[in-house]
Amino acid sequence: MDVVDIHDPTRVNRTPDDVQVLLSSGNFIQDEFVISQVEMRLYIERTDDHLGSFSLITSFVKTNRGTVEMIYDEGFRGENPLQRATEFLTSNLGISGLILRSIIALREQSR
Repeated sequence: MDVVDIHDPTRVNRTPDDVQVLLSSGNFIQDEFVISQVEMRLYIERTDDHLGSFSLITSFVKTNRGTVEMIYDEGFRGENPLQRATEFLTSNLGISGLILRSIIALREQSR
């Protein structure tokens, strides 16, 4: 099962502009889910002359029971928004919370 937990899924219906892989070993287990991949993805949606690029940053989690892509952050975030978001996430133990949120989304879709 593939879950796109975004109000308008067409926003991510293309190849991301940038991707940061956070986990790809395939041996992390959370509850009964085997997590094989965790990514942060950047989609540049538009550019403003004064504010710069409008960034949509999503998390993508691949498990043995499906994938989940959901919004992590969005807005005019300046230069290198994906790198900054990834650094914040990894330095504040946010990967575990991101994985748990994704598992909850998968469980809700399977009901």
